[in-house]
Amino acid sequence: MAKRGQRPEDGRTENLSVGDLIDGPTEVISAADLAAVRAAASEHDVSLEATHDLSAYATEDLSAHAAPAGRARVELDRMPAQGALYRRALRDALPVIGRSARPDAPPQVELAVAGITVDRAHLADYDRVCGFRLADRLPATYPHIMGFPLSLRLMTTPEFPIALTGVVHVGNRITVHRPLDAGEALDFTTHAENLRPHERGRQIDVVLVGSVGGEEVWRGVSTYLGKERTPGGGDRRDRAERPAPPAATAHWRVSPRVGTDYARVSGDHNPIHTSRLGARLLGFPRPIAHGMWSKARCLAALESRLPEAYTVDVSFKLPVPLPTTVAFSATPAWDFALHDARTGRPHLVGTVR
Repeated sequence: MAKRGQRPEDGRTENLSVGDLIDGPTEVISAADLAAVRAAASEHDVSLEATHDLSAYATEDLSAHAAPAGRARVELDRMPAQGALYRRALRDALPVIGRSARPDAPPQVELAVAGITVDRAHLADYDRVCGFRLADRLPATYPHIMGFPLSLRLMTTPEFPIALTGVVHVGNRITVHRPLDAGEALDFTTHAENLRPHERGRQIDVVLVGSVGGEEVWRGVSTYLGKERTPGGGDRRDRAERPAPPAATAHWRVSPRVGTDYARVSGDHNPIHTSRLGARLLGFPRPIAHGMWSKARCLAALESRLPEAYTVDVSFKLPVPLPTTVAFSATPAWDFALHDARTGRPHLVGTVR
């Protein structure tokens, strides 16, 4: 095990002290720096159409991209604070003081934090926002919320190959090995693997694992796309005519409050989800729903039929603009999808196995 704050290979002390790992930077971002970030945001192609089918490679065979063994393990005393991490991501995006170059490999480190307990009041609030029944059993998506600050800390390290600002969440796979109760404390670890090229940039998987008593009970794999401008690249793939959406099982009216309510229970306060101005600064005409809210809402609709152990895999297609009405569909073979109720354009496709 590597000492905290030490590079895994050469033993030199890096700029990740224990305090920095936990709390992140606290520098005040000036108004001029914020304006520079907003100006730079225009270079990110994050329009609604441009995000279509960015998950095309999220389920490809990744055997050729297996991560090397020997990651250094860094144990944190407590879960990181998300606010400081978002400030770090903002600072790193600044054109003058931020980082322009990114590594060509995933960071060879595994972050860990032990003994994370469930706040039952917070769990109940999350259940209400996402449509789950109020119960002590954790929804499959809830450990993602519990451990996300740890993954966010990994994604804001200097060694992470994709900038957090402008990153697109294109896929998420969760495996529940057994039912989890709100009375259990979870130990979390996170690492990144499978950095690979994409026609619009690079993709990477961030793995979050929850354990109880040394036994893995939950695993989540989030696939992120970092869009980059490459010479002669970045053109949109040719797409055939979209197939007709499946017959709707239900229609849901998604109000603007979904963005702010999910931000409250998840800690993800990205203004693209909560602010019309913030969404416009990043190229969207209005706020969009969090992808993990969409996944959770679909699972809530299937909740009474889910087995004790399963894997639920989703690909995120077009964002869900707020407000809107979406059509949910599910088949007996455990395939499900979310489409725009008026146009039939796809928002999410998934399976339970």
